[in-house]
Amino acid sequence: MSRILLIGSDAEVSREISSALAAAELPAEHSAGYADALHRLRVRAFGVVITDPNSGFEEDLALLEEIRQIRPGVKCIVLAQRTTPDVVIAAMRARVFACFTPPFEVDEIVNLARGAASDNEWRDDIHILSARPGWVSLRVNCRMITAERLLSFAKELSVRLPDDTREEMMVALREILLNAMEHGAAFNPEQVVELTAVRTGRAMVFYVRDPGAGFRRESLSHAAIANADGDPAGHLGAREESGVRAGGFGMLLAAGTVDELIYSEIGNEVLLIKYLDKLTAVDVDRR
Repeated sequence: MSRILLIGSDAEVSREISSALAAAELPAEHSAGYADALHRLRVRAFGVVITDPNSGFEEDLALLEEIRQIRPGVKCIVLAQRTTPDVVIAAMRARVFACFTPPFEVDEIVNLARGAASDNEWRDDIHILSARPGWVSLRVNCRMITAERLLSFAKELSVRLPDDTREEMMVALREILLNAMEHGAAFNPEQVVELTAVRTGRAMVFYVRDPGAGFRRESLSHAAIANADGDPAGHLGAREESGVRAGGFGMLLAAGTVDELIYSEIGNEVLLIKYLDKLTAVDVDRR
């Protein structure tokens, strides 16, 4: 387990992260600022750097270039007060491990830091096919930690959406993405899932394609979406008989948080669509 370096200690969230890392028995220490962080990195090895939440994304990306001249393999989790789709795309191109803006979810940050501290296979997990504000296409390896990293970027790419719409989209995307990696690729890191995020003037759309053979809806006796009305747990017996872990609510949950969930004919491609009302869409575009 490699050491974690937190830059700055003035922010409350930095102190909360430090306490949570200590409680999880993860080796971590604070630097006073960027100059001190670079000094510490020259003196000893750190596998993960978490930036100062009071800094800006552009400043953090510049710092990352300097850090990698000292420690080329370091994983960087960027915390910042605000962001834009352009900056998030720049962060992905710079192979930032994950990024977060307020309200900071300490548990999510610590879980990703824990994964980053023990992960040496991350560098090529996310491949950018095309990226511009309004249209981002990725090809990603099927690993749980990669899914969690993707969700941090997707949330920041959707930052201009109303908060409730944004949260609903992230719930749906997480369920569909994990379903694609688990059932379409059996979490085989040599398999890939394709993800495209498109932001139009009236909708947010996510497209997910997994490498599996797909499914027919009538064959989904193991999933809650196939349950009869009034029998929300009817699929659990089928899962137990098949030796599959408890669960199966992902598709039903995703369908309930977006306006449209559309599968391709063989079932290995999914569209998630969330519509915005006219006023909200215009206001968002003017920010």
